[in-house]
Amino acid sequence: MMEMLLTGPREELFSDSLREKLDVWVAKYPVGQEQSALIPCLHILQDANGGWLSQAIMDALAVYLSIPAISVYEVATFYTMFELEPVGKHKISVCTNISCMLCGSEEIMDHLQNKLNIKPGQTTDDGLITLKEVECLGACVGAPMLLLDKQYHEHLTPEKIDQILQGLAS
Repeated sequence: MMEMLLTGPREELFSDSLREKLDVWVAKYPVGQEQSALIPCLHILQDANGGWLSQAIMDALAVYLSIPAISVYEVATFYTMFELEPVGKHKISVCTNISCMLCGSEEIMDHLQNKLNIKPGQTTDDGLITLKEVECLGACVGAPMLLLDKQYHEHLTPEKIDQILQGLAS
């Protein structure tokens, strides 16, 4: 459920509860360095907006932080953790970088695509799951691995994938 208001003067760009969350992060940095709070603020707004960032939300954040909109776009488009289009209720990000690839991430990705009947970047017809292929999730020791929403799953096998998916359906 979206909590923000996207019209009106600057003080009305976000709900009070969202402004409080954003301000916690802004206060951690010196005056004039509001851009330093950009990544955590993007996370807060993405979570409040059903898992994705619209251009209107990014523009509103730029105004709120008093930074150029391009600065927000640069960060939001660089990191794979930010979504610029609507996503499913759950997001599965499969690492396919070298460590995971050598340990079987291609098999894991194939298995997921077959089970979900979607390709990376797509969402299941029921809107439950969006599948993504990402470069690195920083858990090479647990390869092959994936990130489901905000939880890591490591040492994956097709059987473990089936258990994970079954847990989402129930």
